[in-house]
Amino acid sequence: MRRLAATTVLSAALLGLFGCKGPCRELSEKLCDCAVSSVAREQCVQIAANSEARTEPTADDEALCEQKLETCDCRKIETDEGKAACGLSR
Repeated sequence: MRRLAATTVLSAALLGLFGCKGPCRELSEKLCDCAVSSVAREQCVQIAANSEARTEPTADDEALCEQKLETCDCRKIETDEGKAACGLSR
């Protein structure tokens, strides 16, 4: 459970919710929805919102987020394949 929460927070920080309801914001929200508790989910959303204020997306960022939106699945997020599908690994 701690690993999922850390992964969710890290992904939100890395992705940074780049723009108002753009693909990166949608992906960050989707990753926050993967949190196991409502407290973790709300913390994730807050961290992502704070990141949004500091980070501008590039066209490449948005394209990558859009691709990951199609493949990201919370049910598989604990696997290597699931992490890659959500943009949480290299």
